[in-house]
Amino acid sequence: MNLLSSISRNIYPLNQKSMDAAQKKWDSLIHPKGSLGRLEEICIQLAGVYETEKFDISKKAIIAFAADHGVYDEGVAPNPQEITKLQFPNFVNGKCGVGVLSRFAGASVVAVDVGINCDEKLEGVIDRKIRKGTSNMLKGPAMTREEAVKSIEIGIEVAEEFIVNDYGIIGIGEMGISNTTASTAIISVITGQTPEEITGAGAGLSEKKISHKARVIGKAIEINDPNPTDGIEVLEKVGGFEIGAMSGVILGCAANRIPVVIDGFISYAAALIAYKINPGIKDYLIPSHNSAEPGSQVALEMLGLRPMLEMDMRLGEGSGAALAFNIIDAAIYAYNNMATFDEVGMHI
Repeated sequence: MNLLSSISRNIYPLNQKSMDAAQKKWDSLIHPKGSLGRLEEICIQLAGVYETEKFDISKKAIIAFAADHGVYDEGVAPNPQEITKLQFPNFVNGKCGVGVLSRFAGASVVAVDVGINCDEKLEGVIDRKIRKGTSNMLKGPAMTREEAVKSIEIGIEVAEEFIVNDYGIIGIGEMGISNTTASTAIISVITGQTPEEITGAGAGLSEKKISHKARVIGKAIEINDPNPTDGIEVLEKVGGFEIGAMSGVILGCAANRIPVVIDGFISYAAALIAYKINPGIKDYLIPSHNSAEPGSQVALEMLGLRPMLEMDMRLGEGSGAALAFNIIDAAIYAYNNMATFDEVGMHI
């Protein structure tokens, strides 16, 4: 049995007894029941994940993956592909969006190259390169099935390295010019929405270029004809290496009872791949922010998720996940530090 098979068979529902205990604790704290809304829901979910109403997420990390895409050759991105290589080291040196937001939240950041189109070693970046970018999905599958499985298993392995070092919560991030094209293709296949309905501007395409991008995605889906019920096949036919690795983090964390904070649009596609492999993963997801990409709502609806932030963000990188760490920290702090009705002698 390979790593992916063994992991996907070990994802179990949240612990209801612990969730009930967390709910009882919230109800004992000096506030009207339920009045802290999503803050309460976060802690109750975490209790179910960890199987205890007492938990600590002081060690947290953003795990980001980068890869390039063969479909870039079709003119679906406004920026040069070299940006992937140039920007990714900034994730770990603290100079880009996810870097500074993670530092503010007290989170570690790790950057993993699973398919950047370059030969050189990038400073501070872990090299797990599968190959230098996917194939052009307009001319056939983006990758082989073996490569799809490998990308997912890399994500599992990296996640488990953090889990054994006592990280209690993990966010996912990415970098890859043209990865909104692959993500839109994945979301289109799995949700049944047409590319014309859900294709967006990505990093800043014009209306004319968006129409072209939608046509490329539609043609790639037609040529490859992926089975929407088979997450690995969808990844193989129209996905990206970094998307597969993010799916692996989700699966690995869920199997080890660790919550995953997902970011924006690319992470929704990764979550859908993981969901098709094992639907149980959705209980372990904490959605950070609502992406401005038009395919976001259909993806989130399929996953049954409601992001906590509406910030008009579309940067990616893991920036939304890093920002959400602060809200999760605040929820846990309130849960652990508010007085009870008994402690203040208030009986209502």
